[in-house]
Amino acid sequence: MQTTFKTFAGVAAVALAIVAAAQAQVVDKKSLTLDGARKVIAAAKAEARAKNAPGGVIAVVDDGGNLMALERLDATFAAGANISIGKARTAVQFKRPTRFFEELINSSGKGRTVMTALNDFTPLIGGVPILVDNQVVGGVGVSGAASAAQDEELAIAGANALSGNRAAAPVNYFESQQVSAAFAKGAVLFDGQGRNYMVHASRREKSGQAEVHNNDADIIYVLEGTATFVTGGTVVEGKNVAPDEVRGSAIEGGETRMLKKGDVIIVPNNTPHLFKEVSDPFLYYVVKVR
Repeated sequence: MQTTFKTFAGVAAVALAIVAAAQAQVVDKKSLTLDGARKVIAAAKAEARAKNAPGGVIAVVDDGGNLMALERLDATFAAGANISIGKARTAVQFKRPTRFFEELINSSGKGRTVMTALNDFTPLIGGVPILVDNQVVGGVGVSGAASAAQDEELAIAGANALSGNRAAAPVNYFESQQVSAAFAKGAVLFDGQGRNYMVHASRREKSGQAEVHNNDADIIYVLEGTATFVTGGTVVEGKNVAPDEVRGSAIEGGETRMLKKGDVIIVPNNTPHLFKEVSDPFLYYVVKVR
């Protein structure tokens, strides 16, 4: 009986060793699904809308470089499709953003133009690998946006939607002298730098025009002075002065409030508003949120 038990224990140990060896030779592999590819494209499209991108083609490939999904935004040149696919494939094959290769080839004294002869190699900014749990599961390429940098921004937004990665944004600090200088003339204190908000150090010395921001909500904090502020109603003689920005001579109807130091008011997007009967000066912060 003891011999039999020892034999069984020995066989079991050998079996466990074989299983452990087999497991050591096989790894769990993440795969990109069609739903995942669509999620990447949706996030890139949302980024394109947020940045008012004039166009773009977004391509998603799996970890073998096979095309899974592609979407061409309006007004994008026809060749953008092949270029975006090439960027996505290059990012997957080399497991790094295509920016690395464009900068390597263009850099003085280091450029390796012979690399451009490689098959299925597109060394243009705008391709990014898609990572899940630090595994490359695919790639996304964008071509035809306003610039190479914007191509890359859209691609990164798409890849991040699946990987969950979020690059840490830098802290922006403005010394009191900068803030005072901005209020002295009325200026943009922070231009957003690709984020969904801006900060304006605003100054008024007289009444303004009626305004409507189709995309941006205004969060207003009054620092100094008073103003009669009208919200809602209908803009008179409204005209588009920029994409999604309307100006007019006045507002019919609406609700009137007297703003003073310390007041905060939030104006949602698509809401007409007008400053009138303004003290000199009237200073206020505006945080624009898109």
